[in-house]
Amino acid sequence: MTSKEIRQQFLDFFKSKNHKIVPSAPVVPYDDPTLLFTNAGMNQFKDVFLGKGERDYTRAANTQKCIRVSGKHNDLEEVGRDTYHHTFFEMLGNWSFGDYYKKEAIVWAWELLTAVWKLPKERLWATVYTTDDEAFELWKNETDINPSHILRFGEKDNFWEMGETGPCGPCSEIHINLSDDFDNPDYVNAGKEECIEIWNLVFIQYNRDENGKLHDLPKKHIDTGMGFERICAVLQNKSSNYDTDIFMPLIDAVSGISGIPYEKEEHKVAMRVISDHIRTLTFAIADGAVPGNEGRGYVLRRILRRAARYGRKLDLKEPFLFKLVDVVVNKAGGGMAEIFPEIKTNQTNIEKIIKAEEESFNVTLDRGIELFEQVAEKAKAEGKKIISGDDAFKLYDTYGFPVDLTKVMAEEIGFSVDEKRFEELMQQQKERARKSTKDKLSTINVITEDISNIEITTNEPTEFVGYDSLEAKGKIIGEKTVENKGLILLDKTPFYVEAGGQIDDLGNLIVSGEKLDVVDVTKLNNQVVHVVDNIKNIELFPGEEVIAKVDEKRRWAIMRNHSATHFLHAALRKILGTHVKQAGSYVGPDRLRFDFTHYKKLSEPEIKDIEALVNEKLLENIELIHHRNIPFEQAKKMGALMFFGDKYGDRVNVVQFGDFSLEFCGGTHVKNSSQIGLFKIVSESSIASGVRRIEAVTGEGVERFIWEQLDMLKTADEKISQLLDEKKKIEKQLAELKLKEKLGGINEVLQKPSEVKGVNVYKAKVEAGSMDELKSLGDELRNKMKTGVGVLISELNGKVGIVCVVSDDLIKGKNLSAGKIVGALSKTVGGGGGGRPHLATAGGKDVSKIDEALEISDEIVAKFL
Repeated sequence: MTSKEIRQQFLDFFKSKNHKIVPSAPVVPYDDPTLLFTNAGMNQFKDVFLGKGERDYTRAANTQKCIRVSGKHNDLEEVGRDTYHHTFFEMLGNWSFGDYYKKEAIVWAWELLTAVWKLPKERLWATVYTTDDEAFELWKNETDINPSHILRFGEKDNFWEMGETGPCGPCSEIHINLSDDFDNPDYVNAGKEECIEIWNLVFIQYNRDENGKLHDLPKKHIDTGMGFERICAVLQNKSSNYDTDIFMPLIDAVSGISGIPYEKEEHKVAMRVISDHIRTLTFAIADGAVPGNEGRGYVLRRILRRAARYGRKLDLKEPFLFKLVDVVVNKAGGGMAEIFPEIKTNQTNIEKIIKAEEESFNVTLDRGIELFEQVAEKAKAEGKKIISGDDAFKLYDTYGFPVDLTKVMAEEIGFSVDEKRFEELMQQQKERARKSTKDKLSTINVITEDISNIEITTNEPTEFVGYDSLEAKGKIIGEKTVENKGLILLDKTPFYVEAGGQIDDLGNLIVSGEKLDVVDVTKLNNQVVHVVDNIKNIELFPGEEVIAKVDEKRRWAIMRNHSATHFLHAALRKILGTHVKQAGSYVGPDRLRFDFTHYKKLSEPEIKDIEALVNEKLLENIELIHHRNIPFEQAKKMGALMFFGDKYGDRVNVVQFGDFSLEFCGGTHVKNSSQIGLFKIVSESSIASGVRRIEAVTGEGVERFIWEQLDMLKTADEKISQLLDEKKKIEKQLAELKLKEKLGGINEVLQKPSEVKGVNVYKAKVEAGSMDELKSLGDELRNKMKTGVGVLISELNGKVGIVCVVSDDLIKGKNLSAGKIVGALSKTVGGGGGGRPHLATAGGKDVSKIDEALEISDEIVAKFL
């Protein structure tokens, strides 16, 4: 049986039992900040178990994508070393929401395993919670399992919890013993590969609160989970999950890329780890997660780096993981995209993100391995078999080398890591970060203690009216004056308190006819505290009516920038891909800052396209639809974007601009997109691996930006003009220096004259930058020679330049003329010229004849004597 057939038989079986087949939830539980990843099929039904939600069915079944790499359900260290643990796996499950309970769950599980799949009954074992007599009796009386194969275990093995808090209850697990000693109870829950758990039947009847106390749920539910990979191994008669058709296409691909067969145990472990981890990365990124430095992103980065490091065991030093994504999508398990189409839809982005991470980490990995080996050698020399916490922390903090890789490499050489010291150093780092953050807090926190001591007249939260009005009348419900600062609590206010990246409003309060400037606002138990400058010490009284006015111009600038972040986010997702997620923001009156997940620097065309798309949408005059105080589940059904880590209450606000943007948001916004004006990106940069930052301006901010650019251009023009003037001066000085140097060379010409009929002839080929410079050289020669004829020839820009000079005595006594001499001489170089008797110039085209012209100079002078 193929894995595809096994999965389908499970779903068909429960469909025959009137179960609705529902799609898998994403592995990224954006609506549940208590979980990093979806780790069980019941996660998407948590609200039903808690009595806070409902479905239009009471029985369901599906195959759920699960990731277990953190918290209680952390299988990372076992992955690859054994044959049945995975970071990503499918969980086949069936549920009852207040419908059937233990009897049906147990009977149907036994029916599927023994009647449909024909598993040998003598090898099957059932475990129940130590006090669950009901489940014990049901197994004994409603199935034909061997009664001696029903065992009781404690909370560790047979009490299931989704997390530290939430729905939970006793469970009954079904194990199969594949060893020769299949009738031995000591194999069950003993961690033996020959005896594995294949199905867990959870009887959800409690909710554990934050204090660890159990409370009965309104109704009792069934939540079962069967490891798909494990049941496939059993039904395909394989001793390892990795030998099934789910993993072998991946293992074959890794073997093909590396050129190493799947034979030696060391290589087997590496290939199993890589095959497991690439599935986790593929499915997590497809559902919107990306490797990063915090939370879920950091877990993915660790997994990717762990796989890359195991690649080194196979001599894979270039990026290779991204090449395996296609195998996950189209080959592994018969092609996972058939049941989970999102991995096909997002395949290109998944490959790009993984490749970028691999390229980024390769340098770190090589350096980390080198440094680890140095640390290990040092420890060996000292007779130790432990990597110090300080060295492990340095590898992590300075070189970005994950501590779990340090642990793996240490174990491979029989070493351990001083994890206690490592954690101490991590804690110290966190304390330093907290102190740094505390030092940066605003003035308001200096008087936090005074705020908390204010006597208030009501416990009702302050009514915020700032969505619709920037001015409101309110009553003082608490007040205090501290060092010329008035602390005023109102029952109603238009002032927005910083949240979701949007900064506080400023403005003023009019109290007893006096205007007091609001310099900060904060919250105290959902009541808004207005911090005002009260230099005049105006008396404040509880119950007194106050007019609260927000700085309108400032607020409008903030709203334009805040609404623009929603348009920017939507544009980024449309142009770069849906892997883009908001990772932080700042919204002030002067600018907006938007941090987002992306794996590489944006190109200039991408930035232009994003900016153009935002401005195109702004011009469409899209009306704001502000869904306020609506049920959380309603917002989810609308498809509003939500973000992991944000805590959402039962009721939320959703900001919608047409069909372009729909997001959870509690901030203030413009009424339609045209009120934002123009949008301009002013910078794009990296703030962390996998996280980019865009800074932008809108409205008047764009106007300021344009004037700033024009001022810069004007300043630049003036500077360029000054530089050009300086350049001309320097060029002139340089030319003069060069000419002076060349004039100095005339002395050398004077040293070697030839004599023609008693007349000295001075001739030479010289360097000159222009005909004027050549004439200057001729003047210098004429001044220095007492009597004679001078001929200087130079190549000027690919042509020939000639100057001839004659001393005054030869002009008068011999009737020599420089013009006649140069005219005759120029014919040799294919040109012509002439001039006055004492100095004349000529030009020519044939530079190859310069030497010949110099040689016949004596003959030509002789002709005129």
